[in-house]
Amino acid sequence: MDFSKIDRLKTTIDKIRPFEGDMLAQLQAYFRIGLTYSSNALEGNTLTISETKVLLEDGLTVGGKPLRDTYEAIGHAKAYDFMFTLLRKNEITEQDILTMHKLFYHEIDAKQAGKYRTRPVFITGSAHAVCPPADIQKEMTALVKWIKEECKNLHPAQFAAELHLRFIFIHPFIDGNGRVARLLMNTALIQAGYTIAIIPPVLRAEYIRLLERARTDAGPFMEFIVSQVFETQKEIIKLLGIKP
Repeated sequence: MDFSKIDRLKTTIDKIRPFEGDMLAQLQAYFRIGLTYSSNALEGNTLTISETKVLLEDGLTVGGKPLRDTYEAIGHAKAYDFMFTLLRKNEITEQDILTMHKLFYHEIDAKQAGKYRTRPVFITGSAHAVCPPADIQKEMTALVKWIKEECKNLHPAQFAAELHLRFIFIHPFIDGNGRVARLLMNTALIQAGYTIAIIPPVLRAEYIRLLERARTDAGPFMEFIVSQVFETQKEIIKLLGIKP
């Protein structure tokens, strides 16, 4: 797999690091809206990016939209903020994963927020089963062990993409697994000094197709994630007026 294009742009962006003060705050706020909108839209949330911005920045709800859509946006923004508290931690623990889900899901279902599911679920449109409830704790323990052992052995983009896949195949929560998978992927990316990967809703069909294919061939999904990191890098370069 070719990581040279994102490594090259990372070097360009690194020249003006560290991002601090107003610049850091503006970048985080900008992508807080973008990632919250896109990740929720991939799961069927009806809020537009403008409506997401008004909700998160001004606290104004949108008339005629489902209350759940509002809760999802607010919850995702809280989980996004938590993601940045892990920036310099250089690890992802099981408690971090549980906290991320709790922040996202608390207003939707407080009893299920931050807790592994106790009943079977299936992914609509997928021919593959996810982890049965009785095996979730064992599989999550194994995942956290894999994170600790492999985070330094794989290229950061490959590690982030594989983390996404391993988590989504377990599907440990009753709902919100896709959102948490993408947050975990992006946590791994920012911890390694890369930009986040935003998957635009227009690519939803391709994203789902590659997730399904990844059960037997993960390469195309990983290449897809690399391309989304690259697109975010280009966006940052444009925002900051950097010459590539």
